Amino acid sequence: MKTQLIEKAYAIARERYAEIGLDTEKTLDTLQRIPLSLHCWQADDVTGFEHLGGSLTGGIQATGNYPGKARNIDELRADLLKATSLIPGKHRLNLHAIYGEFGSQAVDRDQVEPRHFQGWIDWAKENGMKLDFNSTSFSHPKSGDLSLAHPDPAIRDFWIEHTRRCRAIAEEMGRAQGDPSILNVWVHDGSKDLTVNRMKYRELLCDSLDRIFETKYTHMKDCIESKVFGIGLESYTVGSNDFYIGYGVSRRKIVTLDTGHFHPTESVADKISSLLLFLPEVMLHVSRPVRWDSDHVTILNDDTLELCREIVRCNALDRVHIGLDYFDASINRIGAYVIGSRATQKALMLALLEPLARLREYEASGQGFERLALLEESKSLPWNAVWDEFCLRNDVPVGEAFIADVQQYEHDVTSKRG
Repeated sequence: MKTQLIEKAYAIARERYAEIGLDTEKTLDTLQRIPLSLHCWQADDVTGFEHLGGSLTGGIQATGNYPGKARNIDELRADLLKATSLIPGKHRLNLHAIYGEFGSQAVDRDQVEPRHFQGWIDWAKENGMKLDFNSTSFSHPKSGDLSLAHPDPAIRDFWIEHTRRCRAIAEEMGRAQGDPSILNVWVHDGSKDLTVNRMKYRELLCDSLDRIFETKYTHMKDCIESKVFGIGLESYTVGSNDFYIGYGVSRRKIVTLDTGHFHPTESVADKISSLLLFLPEVMLHVSRPVRWDSDHVTILNDDTLELCREIVRCNALDRVHIGLDYFDASINRIGAYVIGSRATQKALMLALLEPLARLREYEASGQGFERLALLEESKSLPWNAVWDEFCLRNDVPVGEAFIADVQQYEHDVTSKRG
């Protein structure tokens, strides 16, 4: 698309939005300063780089066998750089603990140290990227159905030590980058069939978390993430949404809302305002649930749009951290990164371009017809011209032009991986 045409369309859109009291330049400036935390595990189907053997467990599945996934750290980093070159703005990288540089050594989870991630810290600094982190309780001989809620003290202590070490790693990341690294704790613990010990396992999980969080840090932030169920753990999840909201509020921890971790009829957007009343910050993992599968590539749908609108309506862009969390192995993985990231940014842009002040004036004066009419008409305003301008200013492909870039990278790089 020609630059002159993009700029002309943007000039018209800017005038159109000005008519309803919106400054598109302010919108572009705000969107430029919103980083997404890109998940490293889309590039390799949550395999990681340990030397412990085994496959995915803990209710996680990466479905599909599209060729060309990253097989080592160098390939993963190359794929990430390619993806970010097609996504406007500056973004973060979210690592799991199984993605350390372990060399040829078999480093067990309770032995991970900051030195295993120093290469990532250096690489991120070189590429203007900041890091977030996750403990990894799944895909391990000691995972089973329970980890931090396990009644066997030896197994539970193993996972407590692992998570403590992950917090120390996140602290070093945050210190090195001059910005807190967000450490997310999600455990798969649950039961495939009926249990008569719901309270017991939740007491154990609560105790484990209390022990994990004993050490206070200043360069990292703690998040806790719930789930409804996992594959093979359908009947009971120890770390439910109710459990973690109670724990988060009582311990002042950030609660992570994964958009794929709730019942299909629940609105995750509706949870934002409730949590922000009682917690200083919220973490999001943006995904796309389809029936039982929570991890399809994010698209610009009603759920994503309402989520972003609620963040803006709550004036909470500085209190809500936005990460992505999906792993689709059925399509080009770099393309999946780009689609999901750009879709989330488009939703944020649409939220920022909502004529909120005028809508609230209508609502305050009881003008329900006017409010609904403006909400509907704002849907067809020329937001796509503003988006194209955003891409142009960030020197990334405009519109569908990124498809050719992804195809070329596949031809030159990923197709040769075997």
